[in-house]
Amino acid sequence: MTRSSYLVLGVFLLGLTTTTPLFGQEKEQAKPKTEAPATQAPATPPAPPAAKPADVASPDAILAATYDVISGPAGQKRDWDRFRSLFIPGARLIPSGAKKDGGFFVQVVTPDEYAKFADAYFEKNSFSETEIARKSERFGDIMHIFSTYASRHDAKDPEPFERGINSFQLFFDGKRWWVVTIYWAGETADNPIPKEFLPIAK
Repeated sequence: MTRSSYLVLGVFLLGLTTTTPLFGQEKEQAKPKTEAPATQAPATPPAPPAAKPADVASPDAILAATYDVISGPAGQKRDWDRFRSLFIPGARLIPSGAKKDGGFFVQVVTPDEYAKFADAYFEKNSFSETEIARKSERFGDIMHIFSTYASRHDAKDPEPFERGINSFQLFFDGKRWWVVTIYWAGETADNPIPKEFLPIAK
């Protein structure tokens, strides 16, 4: 995320691309272990920590919790157990953006991987992200939300340093809501946010 385009939910990669190719397309794909039996079952993702009922009671609540838990001043320890509790086992976070040499990329990370690298970024950097507009569609127990975000170094900053769209996929299991995927892209001069995904002018 060289611009802060990867700064979460526009997120944490600022400065990390030089040390870890987490979002680089050059990352070599791991080869399957030839000794593993063909019938070997995939590992079961670990269960997340128990969620606060108020955080997962509705789509509004789970989006608010997602933005809230990653925001705060530099050095403030984020509640990563709360963060993990929002995601269904096997959930993914997927930043996307333009490559320096042309074309585009996506990178798939787990909530645990996100927490690990974001923690290092937030230790030295203030970060506040809020939702400024929303478009939602729901069919039964599944829901898709285009959540337009604004990222600031400090919540009091008059203007964001980054805007973009977080594409949330949510699931309702009959008792609570879960985040299944957050797939996002930052706004650029070549790819401005369409007006239908921005706040309605007053």
